[in-house]
Amino acid sequence: MKAETFLPNDYIPAEDEPFMNERQTEYFRRKLLAWKADLLDETATTIEGLQDAARNIPDIADRASEETDRALELRTRDRQRKLIAKIDSALRRIDEGEYGYCEMTGDPISLKRLDARPIATLSLEAQERHERREKVHRDD
Repeated sequence: MKAETFLPNDYIPAEDEPFMNERQTEYFRRKLLAWKADLLDETATTIEGLQDAARNIPDIADRASEETDRALELRTRDRQRKLIAKIDSALRRIDEGEYGYCEMTGDPISLKRLDARPIATLSLEAQERHERREKVHRDD
């Protein structure tokens, strides 16, 4: 079992340290785990809310409004479920030593990009190329 890496509370990954060293890796692991925990807490709250909301509303307009709200909430939770899968994938990449590297080019993804979007799998340049290609093919 690996010893826990010491990480000060105010630690922020810096460009002048070796890329994806133990401290950076631990920083992103903790960030991803905290994000996942927040999403799971929100999901539990939603489930409780939906169970409480299962009541008979006689007014048709009120019922329609509540159904619309419920559908929107479920769509949001579905997006979050997919996000949790991406977080799990990022955690797996950390464990395998592949985290922080572009899937397309193999180059390091900038620390600023990873800090803003810790589930990123493409460098900014590769993501822009991917989106341009996607747009071109979508217009066909």
